[in-house]
Amino acid sequence: MKILVLNAGSSSLKFTLFDMEHGAHKVLASGQVERVGTDSPNMIYKRPDGFKSEGGIRIADHAGALAEICKKLIDPSVGVLKELSEVSAIGHRVLHGGEKITEPVLVDQKVKDIIRECFPLGPLHNPANLTGIEACEKEFPGVPNVGVFDTQFHQTMPPEAYLYAIPYEYYKKYGIRKYGFHGTSHHYVTLSTAEFLGKKLEDTTIITCHLGNGCSMAAVKNGKVIDTSMGLTPLEGLMMGTRCGDMDPAAVIRLAELGLSPKELDTTLNKKSGLFGIGGINSGDMRDMINAAADGNAQAELALKMFVRRVVKYIGAYYVLLGGAEALVFTGGIGEYSVPIRKRVMEGISALNIRLDSERNESCFGKKGIISTDDSAWKAIVMPTNEELMIALSTMKVLGK
Repeated sequence: MKILVLNAGSSSLKFTLFDMEHGAHKVLASGQVERVGTDSPNMIYKRPDGFKSEGGIRIADHAGALAEICKKLIDPSVGVLKELSEVSAIGHRVLHGGEKITEPVLVDQKVKDIIRECFPLGPLHNPANLTGIEACEKEFPGVPNVGVFDTQFHQTMPPEAYLYAIPYEYYKKYGIRKYGFHGTSHHYVTLSTAEFLGKKLEDTTIITCHLGNGCSMAAVKNGKVIDTSMGLTPLEGLMMGTRCGDMDPAAVIRLAELGLSPKELDTTLNKKSGLFGIGGINSGDMRDMINAAADGNAQAELALKMFVRRVVKYIGAYYVLLGGAEALVFTGGIGEYSVPIRKRVMEGISALNIRLDSERNESCFGKKGIISTDDSAWKAIVMPTNEELMIALSTMKVLGK
């Protein structure tokens, strides 16, 4: 069974083609079309055998991007399919399902209407996600489309976790509450960590840290989320590459009083803040920040301290909410690959009776493993995420395969 996984962003379309036969999974091809809607769209196409091609293409929108992907997949010289009919199903990453979608679903008109209803909650992603689905309906007539939502894994949170302390009517009328994101990643590493520990999912208590350009954390008890750091949008919570994370709402009001328009505020808080806004090196990339700090850049060092402090604070809060935990899980680009950030975080939570094994930390560069000492009260684990595979597995589950 071949499943195509798509992740449509506002100006990109990422894809992975899986062969899911006999309970195994194999990537046949992957890549992305970037800069969709601009004058210079670019396509990257890769196969696991090392083949890679990259070059400009002439497209106008996501439908054109999907058409180019399909051409490449069945290209006689570089493709991996004889014909598109070999694709049995398409799994879509969708940002926001609100409160109405709490599990992966087969896409029909009702589901598309809900995605559209959530446009105000995910203005950059939901319209693109829906565009990708509708493009697939035309390119792959009759092939089932399955939506896997970023928000769904977090919908087990109790009201005391997801409600904001504002007039209740704003929640009832407009759905203003915490939803949480990166759910597919948190779900995948939760399942993988339970398997790694040799425990049943319902017997695990873990804190998951998805640290990348976007960062979020989740407190997961017995396989269910009881709290997560992102909120109504992906802006709340941890300090990120370009997002501010938690801040006093009055600071936003003050910025508006100083003349920033709603659009300028949105751009500032989402794209010009975080590591980018503090570090002073015109970059929100953690690798650049670490290098700058090592070269003596005081602002870059300040950005690192702020980033780590926020992560440490959330770990402490979630440890208490969970009544203790058996594992702290690092995932995402920073969580999986940044040895120095993991070191700083671990040093910051030593009061929780968990200590870093430096050799283990060095060896777990992009691969799973325990990085805490054997005498620690609980484990720190690096667990690479695989959101695309989680979407493929969820697609199979929806189809009963």
